[in-house]
Amino acid sequence: AFLNGFLKEELYMMQPEGFVDPKDADKVCKLQRSIYGLVQASRSWNIRFDEMIKAFGFTQTYGDACIYKKVSGSSVAFLIL
Repeated sequence: AFLNGFLKEELYMMQPEGFVDPKDADKVCKLQRSIYGLVQASRSWNIRFDEMIKAFGFTQTYGDACIYKKVSGSSVAFLIL
C-alpha cells in the first residue's frame, strides 16, 4: 500500500544491501515513490487514498476522518479505514 503514495520532497537512499552495483557502490538511489519505513510513508499513502476515494464520490465525515460516506439514491455506503 505504501508504494501508492507520492513524495513531495526529494529523497535519496543508499543502495540496499545485496543490490549494490560494484561499479557504482558510492552512488545513491533517488526515490520516486513512498516506501515502507519512511517516516512520511503513512501520511503520503493517506493523502493519495483520500484523493482517490473522493474521486469516486465518497465524502469524509465530520466526526471521524477515517469514515467516508457515499449516498446514491436510497442506498448509503460507508467506508471505514
